[in-house]
Amino acid sequence: MGVADRTAVLAMLHEHAAQNLTLAEQRARMDGLGDLFPVPDGTEVESAEIGGVSGEWVRARRTHSDAALLYLHGGGFSVGSPKSHRHLAAAIGEASGLPLFVANYRLAPEHPFPAALNDATAAYKGLLDSGLPPARLAIAGDSSGGGLAIATLVALREQNIPLPVCAVCISPWVDLSQSGNTFRTHAESDPTIGKQRLNALAEEYLAGRDPKAPLASPIFADLRGLPPLLLQVGGREVLFDDAMQLRARAEAAGVEVSAESWGGMWHVWPFYYPMLSEGRDAIARIGAYLKARVA
Repeated sequence: MGVADRTAVLAMLHEHAAQNLTLAEQRARMDGLGDLFPVPDGTEVESAEIGGVSGEWVRARRTHSDAALLYLHGGGFSVGSPKSHRHLAAAIGEASGLPLFVANYRLAPEHPFPAALNDATAAYKGLLDSGLPPARLAIAGDSSGGGLAIATLVALREQNIPLPVCAVCISPWVDLSQSGNTFRTHAESDPTIGKQRLNALAEEYLAGRDPKAPLASPIFADLRGLPPLLLQVGGREVLFDDAMQLRARAEAAGVEVSAESWGGMWHVWPFYYPMLSEGRDAIARIGAYLKARVA
């Protein structure tokens, strides 16, 4: 990656972080990234409803028709949409050969916990009901969507629903109590988010509930019986400890975990893959992981 590319991305992140925007403006700005980063040529995007949950099918070139990846976008449970993450979904689809259903789950503060979790589990059940077997299904997400992916697996297991073959979490936010040490040690190195902002987002999402509730903060959940996990985290992000603690607790519960720490990278760097070679490399590794596990 060229220095100019990294500098351009960092400048964009710092500019966005410095703006004092209303929630509506934040959502519009996030969705606007879908226009800044167009999908690759040959990608098909189709509005759909699965399990009563609206969203988009994103089908890159040469994707399978008998498998699917449920993707849960990031945005702190309050912003983000299929549109904002369409380019990332398309890139993951192209790398993995899987069509992605990007769920347009309900957002806080209008729809606090457990609305997003209910939508994610409903979308997964809808994919099962469509005739896709668990061995042909995977789930993935970034940031809050990564934490939501783990919470969805726990909720499905508790309901005795067959679990997908694997899950992928990019920079997962799994501890809404913000107890990790890297909120302090990486506070100056992560240009995207910080403890104060995440505390505010957690309050909106939880609406008075316990930040250590297992289905809100799955770092505190019983993780036994979950499928294999791929965790990717940037070496300079404040959520580094979230990913490492998730790895440790999952492995202690007998879960197969592949964890990758990307030195020098910040929160959800694959999102900026059109400008970052490290983003493209991370997506290639996600694609290889999914290809090896989706039967």
